[in-house]
Amino acid sequence: MDVLEAIYTRRSVRDYTDEPVTPEQVQEILRAGSWAPSGLNNQPWRFVVVRSEGKRRELASLTKYRRIIVGASVAIAVFSDREVMYNDTKDHQAMGACLQNMLLAIHGLGLGAVWLGEIVSRSAEVNAVLELPARHELMAVLAVGHPASRNQRSSRKGMEELLLKEF
Repeated sequence: MDVLEAIYTRRSVRDYTDEPVTPEQVQEILRAGSWAPSGLNNQPWRFVVVRSEGKRRELASLTKYRRIIVGASVAIAVFSDREVMYNDTKDHQAMGACLQNMLLAIHGLGLGAVWLGEIVSRSAEVNAVLELPARHELMAVLAVGHPASRNQRSSRKGMEELLLKEF
């Protein structure tokens, strides 16, 4: 799959089959995230892979999207390490690039995922469940699995609405 095809065909997937995501697939997803650009190449991302059903249920209890996390084969919690960050804006932009790389890798591997951001409102509790110190700032949780269907549709605003000016 070429890059543009991956960008234009990737969709958020919220329902999964029971087929497991392999450790090799998870490693590839993490590797793709780690290759995102970051200011000064500080690579602030850190990951927690949650395969255990019990731990996924604990994590799921912290969001209104609990059924998605419980139904996924694996959840990947993505954090920014505050101790290596040097500029909040630039480092948060890097984290967005990391998450997008991961989502594109997931799609390229034939898997599906959704980026769950609402859970960051309970970040201190997530850190407690995952036994992490406060220096790790929750950015998102990716629920990952084999898509139960591939009928997700989406649309985008036209360029006439998005493009402010061109000089």
